[in-house]
Amino acid sequence: MKKVLTIAGSDCSGGAGIQADIKTITAFGNYAMSAITALTAQNTQGVTNISIVSPDFLADQLDAILSDIMPDAVKIGMVCSGSLAGVIADKLTQYNVKNIVFDPVMVSTSGAALMDSSSAAEILQSLVPLATVITPNIPEAETILGREIKNNMDCVKAAQKLSRDLHTSVLLKGGHLEANSNDILFSEGKIINYRGDRIETSNTHGSGCVLSTAIACGLAADKPLNAAIKGAKEFITGAIRSAASQNIGNGNGPVDPTYKIKA
Repeated sequence: MKKVLTIAGSDCSGGAGIQADIKTITAFGNYAMSAITALTAQNTQGVTNISIVSPDFLADQLDAILSDIMPDAVKIGMVCSGSLAGVIADKLTQYNVKNIVFDPVMVSTSGAALMDSSSAAEILQSLVPLATVITPNIPEAETILGREIKNNMDCVKAAQKLSRDLHTSVLLKGGHLEANSNDILFSEGKIINYRGDRIETSNTHGSGCVLSTAIACGLAADKPLNAAIKGAKEFITGAIRSAASQNIGNGNGPVDPTYKIKA
């Protein structure tokens, strides 16, 4: 059995973060482990409070896991401070962990800020060099680059610049575009466009978490990055389509990473 570690924040309502990641890892038939960076009080309508774990406690969690069970892949999600990012980078380097997917979570689906903007550069500097791929959405890419992304061509240019500036593969998620839901990968000097159906629903809570975790599951299975992303794109499309009629909660409902299990 392949083993996948998620390093992220906890969503008490179950739709995103650690909870969504564990559901996704399980749906892929893998063994899920987690190191929690923060506890959030949130639901489908928004985030009301965040309690960040101490760097020492995060280090203890990672030591406990990595000294005993070596993951085949790691997904990194919500990281709220440079000090936590430093701990993650140190531990993943110490234990020589491979196949790392970094989802630079800055803003929740409901629009709440989840990353201290003053720490963003420090977080990126610590974690990006370790990543096999990073998976920003359009608002996150706009924040990093300091410019607007309005269409598919802007996405291509942004993915290229991010990859060249950060020296890693970049999957720019296009779900915020009105015309389509295409994702753009820039890796090793090449552009790959992953086309996606636009599903008319507001039930997209946790979609970024599920996609990045699904990519990690693909890498854990020794798939090339392109194949891992292709499989993850198909998986998240199914999870959004399944959730479209569920309407859990009173806001942006969660996607459904368990849809294949229930089928």
